[in-house]
Amino acid sequence: MTVPQHVTAHLDRLGLSPDTVHYNLKPPVLYELSLDRGESALANGGPLLVRTDPYTGRSPDDRFLVRDENNADTINWGDVNRPTDRGTFDQLKARMIEHAGSRDLFVQDLYAGWDPSYRMPVRIITEKAWHSLFAYNMFVRGEHDDRADFEPGFTVLDLCTFKANPERDKTNSEAAILVDDQQELVLIGGTHYGGEIKKSIFSMLNYMLPERDVLPMHCSANEGPDGDTAVFFGLSGTGKTTLSADASRTLIGDDEHGWSADGVFNFEGGCYAKMIDLSPSGEPEIYGTTKEFGTILENVIVDEKTREPDFSDDSITRNTRGSYPLHFIPNASESGTGGHPDNVIFLTYDAFGVLPPVSRLTPEQAQYHFLSGYTAKVAGTERGVSEPKATFSTCFGEPFMVRHPSVYAEMLGDRVEEHGANVWLVNTGLTGGPYGTGDRINLKFTRAMVDAILLGDLDDVPTTEDPVFGLAIPGSVPGVPTEVLTPRETWADPTAYDQQARKLADMFVDNFEKYVNHVESAVVDAGPTRASASVQR
Repeated sequence: MTVPQHVTAHLDRLGLSPDTVHYNLKPPVLYELSLDRGESALANGGPLLVRTDPYTGRSPDDRFLVRDENNADTINWGDVNRPTDRGTFDQLKARMIEHAGSRDLFVQDLYAGWDPSYRMPVRIITEKAWHSLFAYNMFVRGEHDDRADFEPGFTVLDLCTFKANPERDKTNSEAAILVDDQQELVLIGGTHYGGEIKKSIFSMLNYMLPERDVLPMHCSANEGPDGDTAVFFGLSGTGKTTLSADASRTLIGDDEHGWSADGVFNFEGGCYAKMIDLSPSGEPEIYGTTKEFGTILENVIVDEKTREPDFSDDSITRNTRGSYPLHFIPNASESGTGGHPDNVIFLTYDAFGVLPPVSRLTPEQAQYHFLSGYTAKVAGTERGVSEPKATFSTCFGEPFMVRHPSVYAEMLGDRVEEHGANVWLVNTGLTGGPYGTGDRINLKFTRAMVDAILLGDLDDVPTTEDPVFGLAIPGSVPGVPTEVLTPRETWADPTAYDQQARKLADMFVDNFEKYVNHVESAVVDAGPTRASASVQR
């Protein structure tokens, strides 16, 4: 394809002078070039196989944002949003441009966001053909190839073979992800992991959209046949993708959305699903994408003879991933949009086995648990860990929240109140005891609870209040044994349950200390307290 003059002019302004610009190439051509250049291999069925080791996940310690007078008071600076100065950014940019030299570059002009009123044009420049295919999969594709009026709102320059010098570039490793919102530019070097491309733009949407009265959300979303919309927040392993993939409902998206005055819209044009232990019976829709031409399988091991993927093999990493366009899912939305959510569902994997499997939240509890973003890692995942480890990731996506979490929590509270959304906490973790004793809540029961929420079957069901966490537990759910709903009743030793519940409640209180001065007292009071955690039965 002929490269439009406005594209070459932009590259020239950046200081890039490639011998060849591969502009807006489609998957077949990107496949050929990627295979030709030795970047990838083929799996049976058509997916492209790539490896990104040693970086098989995001590098949060290597991400920096330029701090200046424009954002000094609006970014939540700290370990998540690490500051750097523009001089350091510009020096790194100059070294990366020098590294690029005259080598070929791949350029994709795409969009972040399906809603034309809020979507952001993005230009993704990469040195690898497969990274260009990744961008093609993950962002929203335009209707025409010429796009003569396309002006990027943000540009990503990903030179994965460039290695940062920590001493010179003030980074923490050879990987570097630097963002300058004034130059509207992201620099990525030293890592081949595709997720850095999409997450850098997602983070910028998290920063920019609140100014346009749009709540950015790390969640999946689907829509029922009658137009009712549901969103599912949750950290890795809680079931966000699994539970939103429902054959009876339309999938709007599986990871990143905005909630505007018009409703919900997906940020992405594709999905970036975990592949570890994937099976055709457990997640048939996602499994089907692994047989499609156009899918990218990151760090997935295949049989050398048959080229069949072994999704149980974690010899490279447990964070194996698949990138594919949204339309590879049979019931995916064609518009990428939905109405205002009728139900907001927070998913948590409680490895302590004490949170109820389903509970209804008040608006204040919704803000509390949104700010907390609780889930748990199970014992045995790390050497020396002998008990569950609580993880609190605010807004269910702390690494991507650029503003103070209270900004997003207040926006969520306002929207829930304005549109009358029901908010629920669903525990997909353990019951009958902590890790090592308890069992994971039956997925059949969890699906029945979610179905009951979405069908409105729990709207008028009487509830009882959990004395430790203050959560409203429905007295019955169709298809779920009553005793499953009250976790204390599933423990052989109720006293042991009380001790474990008090322990987790104290963790909630300790974690929430950092938000006490940023929210109304009613929100603070909506969580467990040490006094309530010590209640005697």
